[in-house]
Amino acid sequence: MGDARSYKYVIVGGGMVAGYAIKGIRQKDPSGSILVISKEADVPYERPALTKKLWLDNEFTEEDIKIGAENHPNVTFKFNTTVNKINRQYKTIMLTDNPTIHYEQLLLATGSEPRSIKGPADPHVLVFRKWSDYRKLRKFSGENQHVVIIGGGYVGTELASSLTQNNTKVTMIFPKKKLGEGKFPEDIRAEYEATFKKNGVEILSNQLAQSYQRQGDHLIVVTKDGLEITADTIIIGLGVTPRIELAQDSKLILADGGVKVNKYLQTSDPSIWSAGDIASYPDQILGRQRIEHVDHARFSGELVGQNMAGAHLVYKHTPYFYSMIFDISWKAVGNINPVLQSVFDQRNHGYIIYFLDKDKLVGVLIWNVSVDLDDVRSLLADPPANNNDLVGSIKEK
Repeated sequence: MGDARSYKYVIVGGGMVAGYAIKGIRQKDPSGSILVISKEADVPYERPALTKKLWLDNEFTEEDIKIGAENHPNVTFKFNTTVNKINRQYKTIMLTDNPTIHYEQLLLATGSEPRSIKGPADPHVLVFRKWSDYRKLRKFSGENQHVVIIGGGYVGTELASSLTQNNTKVTMIFPKKKLGEGKFPEDIRAEYEATFKKNGVEILSNQLAQSYQRQGDHLIVVTKDGLEITADTIIIGLGVTPRIELAQDSKLILADGGVKVNKYLQTSDPSIWSAGDIASYPDQILGRQRIEHVDHARFSGELVGQNMAGAHLVYKHTPYFYSMIFDISWKAVGNINPVLQSVFDQRNHGYIIYFLDKDKLVGVLIWNVSVDLDDVRSLLADPPANNNDLVGSIKEK
């Protein structure tokens, strides 16, 4: 294998986990060679800003979203590149353009693939996920532009809010009967949907978008019921699927639709690690989890980097979820499924909602209230014996 290029650390995936893993490696190993193989064409960046901060904060520029991985010494990037195969026996990987790379420590940070619907490739149809999608949408937004958003999840709702606040007409299409259904308890869900309507977002609920086509200078979205909606630009925000084919083909042990890792974020192969969206890890408070959210990408990324460089640290962080829509800001830790029993704790400007499964506290939703999330984590780790004592148990900042 003398001709194989050799690196101490190889990272498959060039997203947020990669960016933070490089930080983590460099805290322990200032100079060991790092190779990042990315499907994208950009250095690692903060993904959430693409739907939120870049639209709403004029002081914040595209330059500010870079994580800074490229500024560390001895880091090589291979962009627009896919890994075809891992040979665990020889510790090598094969790339699309065929070179063989040898690794000492390998990180699988392949993240997730956004789902799409039927229709021709078109510059005005964005399956919104990447920095390059943001750049395009910036050009396609503003005065006299109608953007149709397919999907009512994170990407769809955040862009609906950001685009509306940037003078763009927005229509949202999604199959649920109501916006936020299955996500928030009804009282809050109603307030959530009303906020979109009040801000001028047109909502087409109970409609399953099936396909789209180009018609002259417009696009047409066609729903299952035959409804046709005209758009200048279409955003597809239908959630994501974890990219685990590489791990599967390499016969690594899987769990929860992801790659199974131990408390050090190590896979069933001691030289291969995983973090972020695809990693199923043992959460210290919540039990085994697989979490597709930015807070987890940052923390698990940095820790996995430190461990690849020999730190041997346990991943103790319990991640939180959050979103900001118009004047609503919410955060959550744990399971906040509205079918669970819930206890409402009304505060001056919002709510804290505790979710119980068989009388055991399993999740907390913070709605327009400012708290220290470590207080929330402590409560989940050690809830009161009597659930009546939950109300008032978390103090506001």
